Amino acid sequence: MPMLEVRNLKKYFPVYGGVFLRPKGWVHAVDDVFITVQKGETLGLVGESGCGKTTLGRCVSGLYDKSGGEVFFKGEDIFAMGRAGLKALRLKMQMIFQDPFESLNSRQTVGQILAEKYHIHQKKYPGMNEEIARTMETVGLEKEDMEKYPHEFSGGQRQRIGIARAVSLDPELIICDEPVSALDVSVQSKILNLLLRLQRELDLTYIFISHDLSVVKHISDRIAVMYLGKIVEEADADTIYENPCHPYTEALISAIPDPDPDKTKKRLILKGEIPSVENPPPGCRFHTRCMYAEDICSRKEPLLSVRNTRREHFAACHLF
Repeated sequence: MPMLEVRNLKKYFPVYGGVFLRPKGWVHAVDDVFITVQKGETLGLVGESGCGKTTLGRCVSGLYDKSGGEVFFKGEDIFAMGRAGLKALRLKMQMIFQDPFESLNSRQTVGQILAEKYHIHQKKYPGMNEEIARTMETVGLEKEDMEKYPHEFSGGQRQRIGIARAVSLDPELIICDEPVSALDVSVQSKILNLLLRLQRELDLTYIFISHDLSVVKHISDRIAVMYLGKIVEEADADTIYENPCHPYTEALISAIPDPDPDKTKKRLILKGEIPSVENPPPGCRFHTRCMYAEDICSRKEPLLSVRNTRREHFAACHLF
């Protein structure tokens, strides 16, 4: 049984307008998404800004309510849980946010921020501060940092505080929402290596959300590519990079810079603009920008089907 299973998940946001600000349309942020995550693996979720990655992560964690579909954590539907069940789920499913400064309370010390979780879940005990100090040392911070405030740290150190908060009280699944996108490249590698080490030591499972495929390849076992609210391709990381089956994935991979200046790399430039998520195009949502589009692409929506049963490679494309 997978640790996490998402079936037909939908999340629509109303668009208000008119004199009385009534709903006049819907933003299809997440539209009929299927994913599974096995215990101990890392699923990378990639795509352009606005494709629905973060919304999917927040629906999976229960921060957003669903518009349709189901999310199962270890076989239990999280949206069928009551408040008490959802609170208990928070112990097992945590989130690391993109902006560490915005996600940390500037009026609290680091010690208070990390202790808040113990108070909420009624896990306070005499040795709590010592455990918090050990958690901070695990992520590369000092015990003395407990008395400091978030503004006294660098961006990378603040992200370490966010990671410490996520891994305390022994979670099983952590949703990493672009945890390194706001950091310098040199700091990114340190945070990624920290996440990999914690995964080994604490037996963690990750959903790693990012728009940077080079970062995702470094940390992920499998990759799901998202476009305009839908998963368009999914496979293990090596297969995605060696043999992309969807034109959108092919274009994303071609945009990864090559560190060797002597190598010439063909860059696929996508035409046009990203369609409106309020009024997505019919058929394949990518056909308005696809370099291979044919007539069927604008008429019939492709299903996410198997392209290679041996390597479990799925793609939603009529032509590949």
